[in-house]
Amino acid sequence: MRRWKRIALPFAVALLLVGGVTASTASVASTRADAAARPWANAALTPEQRADQLLAQMTSAEKLTMLHGGASCGYVGCVDGNTRLGIPPLHLQDGPVGAGDGFSNVTQMAAPVAGAATWDTALMQSYGQVLGSEQWGKGTNVVLAPTINIVRDPRWGRAFESLGEDPYLAGQLGAADIQGIQSQGPMAQVKHYVVYNQETNRNNTTDNAIVSDRAEREIYTPAFEAAVKQGQVASVMCSYSAINGPFACENGPLQNGLLKGDLGFSGFITSDWGATHSTVASANNGLDMEMPGSTYYGTALTNAVNSGQVSQATIDDHVRRILVSMFRQGLFDHPNTGNVNAVVTTTAHAAVSQQVAEEGSVLLKNTNAVLPVASTVHSLAVIGDDAGTDAMTQGGGSAGVNPAHLITPYQGIKSRAGTGTTVTFSPGVASSSGALPPVGSQYLTPSSGTGTGLFGQYHNSTDLSGAVVASRVDSSIDSVYGGASPASGVNATNWSVKWTGTLAPPTTGSYTFSLNSDDGSRLYVNGQQIVNNWGDHGPAVKTGTVTLTAGQPANIEVDYYQGGGGSSVSLGWQVPGQSAHDQAVAAARSSDLAVVFVSNFESEGSDLGNIDLSAAQNTLVSDVAAANPNTVVVVNSGSAVTMPWAGSVRGIIENWYPGQEDGAAIARLLYGDTNFSGKLPVTFPQSLNDVPAHTTAQWPGQNNTVQYSEGVNVGYRWYDSQNKTPLFPFGFGLSYTTFAYSGLTVSQPDASGNVAVGFDVQNTGTRAGAEVPQIYVGQPATTGEPPKNLRGFQRVSLNPGQTQHVSVTLNARSFQYWNNGWTNATGTNTVYVGSSSRDIRLTGTTTIGSGGGGGGGTHTVLSRTGWTATASATGGGDVPARMLDGDATTRWSSGTPMVNGQTITVDMGAAHSIGQITMDSAGSTGDYAHGYSVALSSDGVTWSAPVATGTGTAPLVTVPFTAQSARYIRVTQTGSSTSWWSIAEFNAYT
Repeated sequence: MRRWKRIALPFAVALLLVGGVTASTASVASTRADAAARPWANAALTPEQRADQLLAQMTSAEKLTMLHGGASCGYVGCVDGNTRLGIPPLHLQDGPVGAGDGFSNVTQMAAPVAGAATWDTALMQSYGQVLGSEQWGKGTNVVLAPTINIVRDPRWGRAFESLGEDPYLAGQLGAADIQGIQSQGPMAQVKHYVVYNQETNRNNTTDNAIVSDRAEREIYTPAFEAAVKQGQVASVMCSYSAINGPFACENGPLQNGLLKGDLGFSGFITSDWGATHSTVASANNGLDMEMPGSTYYGTALTNAVNSGQVSQATIDDHVRRILVSMFRQGLFDHPNTGNVNAVVTTTAHAAVSQQVAEEGSVLLKNTNAVLPVASTVHSLAVIGDDAGTDAMTQGGGSAGVNPAHLITPYQGIKSRAGTGTTVTFSPGVASSSGALPPVGSQYLTPSSGTGTGLFGQYHNSTDLSGAVVASRVDSSIDSVYGGASPASGVNATNWSVKWTGTLAPPTTGSYTFSLNSDDGSRLYVNGQQIVNNWGDHGPAVKTGTVTLTAGQPANIEVDYYQGGGGSSVSLGWQVPGQSAHDQAVAAARSSDLAVVFVSNFESEGSDLGNIDLSAAQNTLVSDVAAANPNTVVVVNSGSAVTMPWAGSVRGIIENWYPGQEDGAAIARLLYGDTNFSGKLPVTFPQSLNDVPAHTTAQWPGQNNTVQYSEGVNVGYRWYDSQNKTPLFPFGFGLSYTTFAYSGLTVSQPDASGNVAVGFDVQNTGTRAGAEVPQIYVGQPATTGEPPKNLRGFQRVSLNPGQTQHVSVTLNARSFQYWNNGWTNATGTNTVYVGSSSRDIRLTGTTTIGSGGGGGGGTHTVLSRTGWTATASATGGGDVPARMLDGDATTRWSSGTPMVNGQTITVDMGAAHSIGQITMDSAGSTGDYAHGYSVALSSDGVTWSAPVATGTGTAPLVTVPFTAQSARYIRVTQTGSSTSWWSIAEFNAYT
């Protein structure tokens, strides 16, 4: 990667940047003068040469100062600059979701797991550009991102900020994220190296991961390899884990041997905050920088150097790595002039966050085409605390970001639905904050103006004094402004508003009202103060009660002020005799469509005890579905959750943590303004009992160790190897359209061991959409590899009827495994192309030689144009032609239980040389041929002896045999089962 010259262009012209960089004649002259006095200022030299020049002029004390945290500087990590030598300070700041650690006027991005679900490297590069641009504008020059650790278990508290369970997917997306960050000025610090997969007992010797060298190399390291080799990442953060004994930050085999040695990493390693546990061991085993302080790398390191326990050459290597990285990134030539108070969020940045939320949302179920919302839907019940101002848009910990604003799902849906649809909101469950359900606009009449709601008068003061600078009718008092201006002409900070009107009580009795606000708020009913929440504070809830009479409107006044920082206010109530749950169920019953939002919060610092939603949320979904069959559930979570109600609802969406544009994104998806295209980056198990780390020894560990005894069988590899059916498989995701795959070609390995794969994808539906074909490799069983490993993917956008040819090159590593070195998987390797890990549409093979890169032999799928099929038995409309239609959602089925003697016959229309067939039941767990015998014929009358016999063991049955010429193929069932025999797609190969 070319360094500063490559990233100078975005500084000048990129939309994402906060400001530009200009060079005047005077500054050029100054630079030349600096180069004479300081030869390392000569930009014509390589970064390595410049670092050597500077290093030679540094005192021992100056060198050591660069290796640890320095004086407080307003950032989460600070390394002192050196004015004598012109070394700029380093400002390190979280994190992977945006400029965090309390910064304001920034963009809260959709969570990285949503980015992973896009399977879109170009979009993840844009994601990184937003992070890099905003951090640079805030004065940060080391961005603590991205997180690329493997999601070994769905209970991990940081799953939301990482990129899924597969090392290839995490590596490709992480590298793109890094490229985006570093294109905008700062260095990226990828984290957390390595084998860091749980919060329980972290930074403690009891979290000692006992993991095989093979699993390290094949599962936990490849994403970091991509970060180094593709992303050209400047810095790596070592983790809290102990790994096979030593802590990560003093683990010589992993830091010096693997990362800096085998992977060729030439940047610097920084400890996670407080993850340094020694001086001599850390310094000699590869740790370049201690954060955030100097406990081990301050006086203690100076003493260790003076006593000869740490050599000067070791210190020089640490410092040189930091200097080379700074020179490469241009930090000397283009010093950062940003500051922590800068406003760095932009509409363009918000648009990227929304695009990630949209592309990353995964449609998991859509029975009876309940979505997109039909034109016949005139009433829609939005249900769930997660749909209001408590919307769960992000996880917790160092990845937390203060949003510039928040569009709640209720707001987004109500705005998109328009005036022709009645949209109601019912939390359904108690708010975690204690806030009550918002007062609906239908109960409010403004004191001035028309419609429903309250009349608001806005002031540019915090005490309602001065002129009214804006006035309008607000339909409800339930908004998160996020530090932004609430209306044209109103300050973004230090403003106030008085809302007035009347409230129509629906029943007589004692009402409880709540005000949830940041900063102050108060409520008056009929002139009496009911709630006093007036004062400077973060989000806080206060309540009060008053007796009201049905049919007698009450005068109401709500005052609110914002005095800096965040800004939000919500007026809630509890109607006498009605529970939040019952209100929600009643709203669902009286609506055409119910959309229930549920959530599961996770955070750095602790793991989840289980993967279940709260009992109250599960009960709410079940009861709403019983009241209204047209129920859609939107899940906001950081990883997999169980769904005991999945069979009772018609629609399910995994929406992750969608960031500040939450409501706008989900509304567009629900109404079909944009099509679903997300694919799961993690497997959703049916229960916690099914996960790979299902024993206490594996999670969270016992006897001071965490046993990674599942080896390389992590994520979908485990479910495949154990033949377990997940709730939703890795790579799965539905669309409002359908896609067909055809024309697979798989080349011989070239001289470098690369294999070219090509195939066609067609949009066979009526809507434009994007599909993500996934390419998996199955190595010979003798290698001990899982049945399938993801080795490639490509996102394609297609209009209705459009076909696109997809070409993917699988590198030599795709056909290797770790056996004390990367070793060729000698023999026949199977290439699977599918829409998910369990929806394989095309299959081919290539033969790998023991020498690496040699060998040949492939199976190429035949075109099925003109083919016909017949069967000895057919169930209803599941006719044999369906196994040839290119649509895996349709199928032929026998209509009766499998018995010996049932047959299907395929006429290819002309003779072909064939050497393999596949029968794919598209994920059905019992409908594949439990036994089979394959015969061939040239005329459909005289049949050969069986060319292959066998027993099916999975939904995709692959049958290879010695190639011969034939026109007809007959498969005879030789097994039996209570299940019907079905085939969604039948293919033959040369």
